[in-house]
Amino acid sequence: MTIYPVTAPEFAPYGRVITGYETECEAVVAALSASTPLPEGTDYLAEDPALQNLPESAALGASLFGGMPFQMGWCNGHNTKLNCLEYHRDSEFNLGTRDFILLLAKQDEIVDGTLDTSKVKAFRVPAGTLVEVYATTLHYAPCHTDPANGFKVLVALPKGTNTDKPNMPIKGGDDAYLWACNKWLLAHPDSAEAAQGAVAALTGENIDIEKDL
Repeated sequence: MTIYPVTAPEFAPYGRVITGYETECEAVVAALSASTPLPEGTDYLAEDPALQNLPESAALGASLFGGMPFQMGWCNGHNTKLNCLEYHRDSEFNLGTRDFILLLAKQDEIVDGTLDTSKVKAFRVPAGTLVEVYATTLHYAPCHTDPANGFKVLVALPKGTNTDKPNMPIKGGDDAYLWACNKWLLAHPDSAEAAQGAVAALTGENIDIEKDL
């Protein structure tokens, strides 16, 4: 699988690199490195006080979300597989302590409720580079570039995202895919999430980039 850099024009439909916040990003990277775990698998925390309470995070979040309440969390660990794709109603911002890879597709590539994984593209994000992943971009857990070191990645989102699923009936629209607050999920049939009841809406190969690293 081709792995494009986020500086390549291929990334433009999915997101963009954000600059101008180097001091704030350095502080967040330092906190990610020092205060968050590195599990063997993949783990996620929606809001971590070690990140949320940084003065630099307050300034960064206020700028990125235009004054909306926000949360600074992380996704850390080791991973090379797609498994699922999710989307939110808002952009997500990512920043890693090391290079990491995002597997991405676009919401308009969902056809009749399913997405063919052949549409997925891979993008490498350099360490310390802040990227915006647009609301219309399907994404999920990052992938590592080095199995010995894994990944530690900031996940900045509007406050409340990825918390407990609202209790509401399935009527139409995207209701069937709602997996958590402000999180709609399409699972591959082979994934743990599908076994837990997520809609198996990804068709084709469950992409694994291990051999492409």
